[in-house]
Amino acid sequence: MERRIYLDNASSTSVSSEVLNEMMPCFTSFYGEPSKSHAFGREASGLVERSREKIAKSINANAKEVYFTSSATESNNWAILGLARANRSKGNHIIVSKLESESVLACCKQLETEGFDVDYIDCDSEGLVSLIELLHYIKDETILVSISAVNKDIGTIQNIKTLANIAHDKGAIFHTDASMAVGFVKLDVVDMGIDAMTMSAKAIHGPKGVGALYVKNGVEIEKFMLGSNEEFGMRAGSLNVPAIVGFGKAVEVATRDIVVNNQKLKGLRDYFVRNVTEKIEYIKVNGHQYQKANNILSLSFEMINSESLMALLDLNGISVSASINDDMTPNNTLKAIHLGDEYIYGTIRFSFDKSISKDDVDYVIDTLTKQVAKLRAMSPVTKTGRAK
Repeated sequence: MERRIYLDNASSTSVSSEVLNEMMPCFTSFYGEPSKSHAFGREASGLVERSREKIAKSINANAKEVYFTSSATESNNWAILGLARANRSKGNHIIVSKLESESVLACCKQLETEGFDVDYIDCDSEGLVSLIELLHYIKDETILVSISAVNKDIGTIQNIKTLANIAHDKGAIFHTDASMAVGFVKLDVVDMGIDAMTMSAKAIHGPKGVGALYVKNGVEIEKFMLGSNEEFGMRAGSLNVPAIVGFGKAVEVATRDIVVNNQKLKGLRDYFVRNVTEKIEYIKVNGHQYQKANNILSLSFEMINSESLMALLDLNGISVSASINDDMTPNNTLKAIHLGDEYIYGTIRFSFDKSISKDDVDYVIDTLTKQVAKLRAMSPVTKTGRAK
């Protein structure tokens, strides 16, 4: 049987047996519409509310502050558009970092067409958002600051509590996309000063197609979809009960196992980095050296095409992610950290999971070393003139 190793867990994970077992009765026994008042509806509604409570507990929130969505993308859309439009009477200025996901940046571009003023602030070479720039750009008219908790491309963990404090000093709402943080970083919305937060199930062994948005009680936000009265009247549409139940269980398990999982992931990642950097020349490790999620590793290989390397790894049963856009341009994170031209097109993200073994990692190290050597043999001299 062909060996297959999945190292794209930041994109999506397998659904764990614990989560799947929790979901299965929703397909066969508890299939009622949760908005209905009959027995079947009440059963389904009870399952939804228990999941809501599990997620709220994991972030130190009230259950009525958690709204279910179809994805992190939807949660980001609702947060950015809904918060900005609902608070326009207080000002029209928004601040986001250049590191944000496309769903956040696209919403900001839309708001600019509606007359909002948006500033996109820089970060340093390790991916930490500049506090100085935030202090420089924030003003009395600022109504919203949005900065992701963990960068999905390089794994850098932001100083969320400090960033939120700066936003609050000017009376601005603070939103964070925590879809890459849930299950890997301890989140406390009260202690960290978070007003709105995006979450997702698919990176923590939950099902795809379900997310959540935390909105602090008292924070004004527009309704996202119209037509019926689900989610406390704020988002219309039938709820995906099996996915929501799976999401709740995934968060419960991830929170329960966060310490042991992080210990294993850090060990695997550090072992991988140590061996790869010893065996392969002209390689750059991206992200903060210490303040980084343990499951995400971004490596840049000098004068290597990431799409070619990803394809060769795939042929050898290893699935990774090339940090490149659909139009073959580098993604916004690599541009924001000012990665040099010799590295920026050769960046691969390896995202680990607790199921990966040391033997798997050794196979990836050996295969990666061979495939990089193969590509470099086709182009023996780098842009900087170094012979291979």
